[in-house]
Formats: sequence, C-alpha cells, structure tokens
Amino acid sequence: MATGYSKSPLELLNSSHQSKVLKAAIFSRFVLLILSILWRTLLAPYDTSAPLNPTCLHNPSPPLPSPLLPSLGSAIEKGVVWDSVYFVRIAQCGYEYEQFYAFLPLLPACIFVFSQTVFAPLVPLIGYRAVLALSGYVVCNVAFIFTAIYFYRLSVIILKDPTAALQASVLFCFNPASIFYSSIYSESLYALFSVGGCYYLVSRANNIAVLWLALSGFARSNGVLNAGYFGFQAMHQAYDAFYLKKRAFLALWILISGALRCICIFVPFITFQAYGYYNMCLGRSSDEMRPWCKARIPLLYNYIQSHYWGVGFLRYFKFKQLPNFLLASPILSLAVCSIIYYVKSRPEIVRSLGFQASVEEKSSMAEIFSSQKPQRSNDTQFSEKYSSRKQENHNFKLRKKISQGTDLAEGRTVRGSLEKLGYTSAFVLPFILQVGFMAATAFFVMHVQVATRFLSASPSLYWFASLIMTSHKKWGYMIWVYCFAYILLGSLLFSNFYPFT
Repeated sequence: MATGYSKSPLELLNSSHQSKVLKAAIFSRFVLLILSILWRTLLAPYDTSAPLNPTCLHNPSPPLPSPLLPSLGSAIEKGVVWDSVYFVRIAQCGYEYEQFYAFLPLLPACIFVFSQTVFAPLVPLIGYRAVLALSGYVVCNVAFIFTAIYFYRLSVIILKDPTAALQASVLFCFNPASIFYSSIYSESLYALFSVGGCYYLVSRANNIAVLWLALSGFARSNGVLNAGYFGFQAMHQAYDAFYLKKRAFLALWILISGALRCICIFVPFITFQAYGYYNMCLGRSSDEMRPWCKARIPLLYNYIQSHYWGVGFLRYFKFKQLPNFLLASPILSLAVCSIIYYVKSRPEIVRSLGFQASVEEKSSMAEIFSSQKPQRSNDTQFSEKYSSRKQENHNFKLRKKISQGTDLAEGRTVRGSLEKLGYTSAFVLPFILQVGFMAATAFFVMHVQVATRFLSASPSLYWFASLIMTSHKKWGYMIWVYCFAYILLGSLLFSNFYPFT
C-alpha cells in the first residue's frame, strides 16, 4: 500500500508507541481495579442485593458444596452491580425474563465459555457465581487492552501522525467511562470489535472487517450503525468506478457487495430479535402474548427499552433529570465541538459527503477504503478483467509519477499536506457522521447520562481531543481533569451501587 506521496500503515506504525499504548492500557486497568477495591473497602454499598442468587428458573442445577474460600468469592461477587447482574445471570441461567433480552448475548456467551473451561477448576474454591464474575472481569479487561492497540493502529492510518495517534490512544485508555470497561459490561467487547473492525476495513481486509463489525452488533445494539462504514466505502468506490473509470457494471457490483456486507452486520442483531420472538411469542395463545408480539414488526428490543426503561423521544426531558443532563454535558459538549470544528474546517467535505475532497485525498481515500489487497486476489482479478490501461484516472497517474520519482518535490508536498490535515482529513468524515447520530440519539432519546459510555468508543472524540491538547494547552489540561475526575467519581459511585451513568 506504500506510495510515494503517503506512507503505508506499516511504515507509520511505531513499535515504541504501541508499547506505550499497551502499558497505558494495562496500567489504567490496574488503577481502576485498585480504586474499586479501595472504595468498596471504605464505603458501604447503597444496594446490598448484589450477592443474591436465586435458583435458575429453567433447568435449575443441583446445589453445589460450599466453596473453600468463601470470603474471596464474596469479594469478587461484590463487583456484580447494575447491569453486571444481568450479564452474569444470563450466563448462568439464560434468558429467563422478557427484560433480559435488552442485553445482547456476546458477553454472557464469553462469560459462560470461560467459566466452563479456563476458570472451571476454581469453582470448588470460590463458587460458581464468583467464577462467572471472574470470567467476566477477565474478558472485559483483556478486550479493552486489545482495543487500545487497535485504536492506535486505526488512528495512525487515519490521522497519518503517530504522535497524535499515541496521544489519542493514551487518552482512550483513561477515558471518562473507564469504570465500565473494567466492569462486567458490554462496552469493552463492543469497542474491540468496532475499533478492530474499522482497522481491518481501512487495512483492506474486508472479510475480517465484516465479521468483527457484525460481532459488535452481538455485543451492543448500536453495533448495527457500523454498517455505515461499508455504506460509505461502497458509495465512494461506486462513484469512482462509474464516473471516473466509466465502468457501470463494476459500480453495480460494488453497490451489491456493499449492501450484502451491510446486511451481514445487521444479521446478528436481527437473529437475536428472532430468538426472542421464538421464546416469548411462538406457541402462546393470543391472550398470553405480550403486546409487542402482535405488532406488525415485532421488535422486542425497542419494546423492552420503552416499557421497562422508559426510553423514547424527549421522554427524559423532565426537570428532575437536570442533574443527569449535567452529568452528560462534558461528553456531549466534546462531541458537538468536534463536529462543529470539522464542519467549519471542511464544509465542502461535509456537504458533498467526501466527494469534493482534494485530488490527493481522493487518491489516498481510494487506497484506504479499497476492497483490494496489495497482493493479487479474486477482487483484483475481477477488476483487471473489466479494465484497461486507457481507463486509469488522473489520481493513479499522479501516484505513479510520484512513486517513480519523476516529481519528488510534488510527492513531498502531497505527503505533507495529507499529514497536516490529520483530524480534518476526509477519512474522518464517516466517524464524524456516526458520532453525530449517536450524540443526537443520546440527548433526545436515551437516558442522557448513559451518553458518557455510549459515546466513549467513538474514535473521533479522542482525535479531536488530541488536536485540542496540542493547540490549546489549557483546554488540554481541562480534558485530562475531566477524564480523571470521572474515573474517580465513577469508581466511587458505580462500585458501591450508586447511580453514575
């Protein structure tokens, strides 16, 4: 993928920087662990129901003998609070009640697998529920560490600046929703498969990207939004094929392939909805059916969010919820500022959805969002079959001229201009569009305090924050203060079953 005008991802990646990101990710997890244990030791929990574990509703297992280390098991189980209770319970007993279907199955499935394999020998020592909790902690924390590495790699490719990528990645390691990435929550797995999927997408490993982004939809419902990346890719590839290369058949093939990839990302979430319909609706009389079963489009997830959690458009706009709006205001402000800055910096890019990018950006974008790998593949053979040298566009000629060294000064200028763009490059546009939609959803539809963790896996927020830290030191310090304050506050409140986000 290396060209004369821009460095390849392998050239940009810095092993020293990756090592720093790895150390920051591991260190941040230890900090959260120590803080959680400290707060639980010093303060009494608001809700003491965390250790309760009634018999499974379906297929109850015989009672197990008392563990050899009950105090250790109890200490581990104390961390099972808020949504962690649901994830552990689903891993232990399956989807017993209707409201359980609000929690997607990837994390419970991982917890179950680890509890039955790697940590199974610990059951006699600490008890089965403690083993489930321990499995959840390990899965989520390890997933976060891998996410940080993928985050750095993705940032290097998009920003073309290893230093800015390092700064953004370290900030992600200490993000304001850090407590949820160290707890038994789906944020870590969602972030891993979302960020990792985007990395594979821009690395031109489309099949792996489809799998990873689809798995993100098995972790959290907003994973389906990741289909937009393939939509963006297909849109630009089809434009390039139809208008620049004058190959209508190839453009049609690209659109069909993009649509199929988008559908693949929706499949896990739709499959889970079908699973819920099968369990809750089929084989029941009309009187026994829940209201959502009779709907024209029986979406269990939407019904649960509305019925049990009161989620809906403007339903949270009440005076008593003002503290929660204040709690979410920093992350929402950061999101809004990042969008405004990008729009003001590149209005032509936003208006045209990237089609009015500079020649150099289009050239680089065609490479990054290409479905063809550097080596000869089936896609390459298909492309070559329907093309000729006469149809090569100006961008390819420019790359060729630069790579052959016939215009090295021009090549250096192009490379420098791309690297200077950083956060304002056309590559960031799909991430901006996604974070804009998610921020609007969090503010107008969801419980607004959830915005802190809902937006915490959005790469563009950290890229913008990295830019602010470099250009405005005072605001950079404010961002760090915000992150550390929420880490302290979150570990204090969340660990002791007090409401946080």
